[in-house]
Amino acid sequence: MHKYAKIILVVIVLSAVAAGVYYWLNRAPELPEGIAYGNGRLEADEIQIATKYPGRVKEILAREGDMVTKGQVIARMDTAELDAQILEANAQIRRMQQLSTQAAAGVTQVQAELALSQKEFDRDSFLYSKGHAPLEMVDKRRAKRDALAATVDQHRAAVGSAQSSIAAARAARTRLDALVRDDELTSTASGRILYRLVEEGEVLGSGGRVVTVLDISSMYMTIFLPAADAGTLKIGDDARIILDALPDYVIPSKISFVSPQAQFTPKQVETADEREKLMFRVKLTLPKTLLKSYVNQVKTGLRGTGYVRSDPSVEWPQKLAVKLPDRAQ
Repeated sequence: MHKYAKIILVVIVLSAVAAGVYYWLNRAPELPEGIAYGNGRLEADEIQIATKYPGRVKEILAREGDMVTKGQVIARMDTAELDAQILEANAQIRRMQQLSTQAAAGVTQVQAELALSQKEFDRDSFLYSKGHAPLEMVDKRRAKRDALAATVDQHRAAVGSAQSSIAAARAARTRLDALVRDDELTSTASGRILYRLVEEGEVLGSGGRVVTVLDISSMYMTIFLPAADAGTLKIGDDARIILDALPDYVIPSKISFVSPQAQFTPKQVETADEREKLMFRVKLTLPKTLLKSYVNQVKTGLRGTGYVRSDPSVEWPQKLAVKLPDRAQ
């Protein structure tokens, strides 16, 4: 029993030492009055690249972890049926153009005949008025002229109908072209492929998700502060972030959001006692230029501490002076 008691005592001492070391490594730095802090983790907006219409995935051009730029093609859907419909619409346009050309030529030809018929009618009408031509001849000229005029109108109507059909076929082709473009899935932001959700050949419904893009240009940390600290904060104020994985570096950021309403702090942020207090959500956003410089190093999910100045007149302490890692790390 005495032997076991010694072992238990050693375990207790080692546990206490480990707890002390952990506290020493993870304790918040001594801060002057007017500096507040809260725990959080780096986050970024997740963008779902999804289909607009049902279809089969033809090819996926990006893998998990790949960096993509805004407008870059991520995947293509099978457009074989649409391509066939586009060919049909183009053929319809050509047919209608031919009919329109023929009808326009008919208008020109009949108009020439109508002009001649009008002259003949005018001549015979004059001769009839002088008593040198029979009325029957004048009536025949009039009938012929009116028939040709009606034929001109028919050809003009044919031209208008063909032009309307051409416009409809072109509109149909424009719609089909838009459908084809919609089946070419592009990234709406520059970022990293977080998840590849389907494989080539799979059939998806409307709104089927293909990949998830992490928009690393909008990386931020959310912390929770009591009213006394959050009440004086302003959008655009300077802030600092220290990550647990990089405790030797201080990352600059800006306050981009302060909740107008108090809420209970989430469980993962503080202790049960702290969760009973109403807190204000504060969002610290990293500068886009900074993220662009460290595009191959930034990662979401890293936990750390965010610092703000509840008193704007207070200078940042030396421990919170901006210090960034080398880009090659």
